[in-house]
Amino acid sequence: MTNQRSNTRAPLKVRIRIDHPIHGELMVVTRDISDSGVFVVIDDAQSLLKIGEHVTGQVQGLPMEAPLVQMSVVRFEPGGVALQFNRD
Repeated sequence: MTNQRSNTRAPLKVRIRIDHPIHGELMVVTRDISDSGVFVVIDDAQSLLKIGEHVTGQVQGLPMEAPLVQMSVVRFEPGGVALQFNRD
């Protein structure tokens, strides 16, 4: 299987709060990030999220409040889920 990603991913481990319309607040950790999205580590992600769902994310632990980012669920892998940044 070839890598068809158009954006380079960079390793990044930060805490992020995901707000889901049904499941509420989930505190997770990122694995990597790119210009188009972020991969977050969530055990049993497929039981919580569905492809195409929209969530809101916010990085935690910064000295100031981080912006809220709208994202969509695009892919599952063992141990987590890929979220794509929604562009306005």
